[in-house]
Amino acid sequence: MLKPDDAKTVVEGLADAAAAKPLKADPKELRLPIMMLKREAEDAHRVALLEGYAKEPGAKAFPSGLIYKELKKGTGAKPRATSIVKVHYHGTFPDGNVFDSSVRRGEPIEFPLNGVIPCWTEGVQLISLGGKSQLVCPHPIAYGERGRPGIPERAILVFEVELFEIK
Repeated sequence: MLKPDDAKTVVEGLADAAAAKPLKADPKELRLPIMMLKREAEDAHRVALLEGYAKEPGAKAFPSGLIYKELKKGTGAKPRATSIVKVHYHGTFPDGNVFDSSVRRGEPIEFPLNGVIPCWTEGVQLISLGGKSQLVCPHPIAYGERGRPGIPERAILVFEVELFEIK
């Protein structure tokens, strides 16, 4: 958490820089407080996004952080964590930008449910065969602090997943 004195120093430094005045603090001393301030703002934004998804009609928030919303009711069985499933999925960031989509590729994928991100292991078990649901995955149950190529660190991911087959 940013200390009040650090926040004051950052604000004064930004004001001095905007007014083209000499900085009172060494820019190296400002690096950590600025990073902390940025992290706090990003965290607040993530919390607000997740709260918004959780308030959508039909959405259910789970203790893990998963936010689940059924889009199309299935009529069959539900998979277990040890099941192999075949699904179509469409993955976006909260701003709607697509990062991956089997739907766009035109080919569903098959995988062991316990071999994917925790959000999927938990969320896909809630979908009945033939159903389609939205899974909102906060970073601790997605790709974590570091992300992965194409997915930034601490990213919230939104998936639409349609379950075709359970083995």
